[in-house]
Amino acid sequence: MPQRLYACTPSRLNTWLDCPRRYRMTYLDRPMPPKGPPWAHNSVGAAVHNALAGWWKLPPAGRTPEAAGGLLVRGWLTDGFRDEAQSARWRERAREMTERYAAGLDPADEPVGVERTVAARTDRIAVSGRIDRLDARGSELAVVDYKTGRRALTADDARGSLALAIYAVAASRVLRRPCHRVELHHLPSGEVAAWDHTDESLQRHIGRAERIAEEASAADDAYRARVPAPRRGGTRARVAASAPGRDAAPPVDHAPFDELFPARPGRLCSWCDFARHCPEGREAAPRKEPWAALPEDG
Repeated sequence: MPQRLYACTPSRLNTWLDCPRRYRMTYLDRPMPPKGPPWAHNSVGAAVHNALAGWWKLPPAGRTPEAAGGLLVRGWLTDGFRDEAQSARWRERAREMTERYAAGLDPADEPVGVERTVAARTDRIAVSGRIDRLDARGSELAVVDYKTGRRALTADDARGSLALAIYAVAASRVLRRPCHRVELHHLPSGEVAAWDHTDESLQRHIGRAERIAEEASAADDAYRARVPAPRRGGTRARVAASAPGRDAAPPVDHAPFDELFPARPGRLCSWCDFARHCPEGREAAPRKEPWAALPEDG
């Protein structure tokens, strides 16, 4: 009998690596435990990504730096900021960095893909993901990933990124063109951290993804064998929705599965969306304010 493929994204694989407990709460626990408040740095990143994606949809003559800034302002997200004044300051900073980045682009150099979904299969996994931008570089492709965080990036970050390597392999298979180059474009500094993979280094990343998937899949199966899937649309579900507490299934106690999905406490627990549901995480690091990842803005 053929082995069932583990369906995943790079984000799912990296979540398992970072913390199996967070993985369970994100992908398995249903209903999903309530998350904490949204993060301001995620709002900045999403707004910049959306503006750049929209910029490439404009006619080439309309792809000006000012147009990129206008898209950023119109699509600005306000979640997670301390107050309206902080949000306004960061909207201006984000507009400036987006316009500065767009000024260095060639509007006529049409990308092969923008927000392009790619997928690949191996004997063990079916992986898919969305690439910020896919460029043509001669006869090959290059994966471009936008970054808006405060930390400067290096070639080692590009080389070691599991997600970028998976994107390169998947893009090559979907579009039938070689893809070895991966780039991290850090908009705050204007720097590009790049790496040129070999076929061998890409295959090592795929092997790593398969090993991670094997661990996560085994934990998934053990969990699902003991936790009933939530019923959808049945009579019991409709009764429970109309009359809370009446004929409703008792909530699932997820604590017995903590051993299968151990927490990996550390300083990153401060940024976890599910920290309030994890005693080990709360003990390891205090919760950060939603705007704490933004550099000081005076």
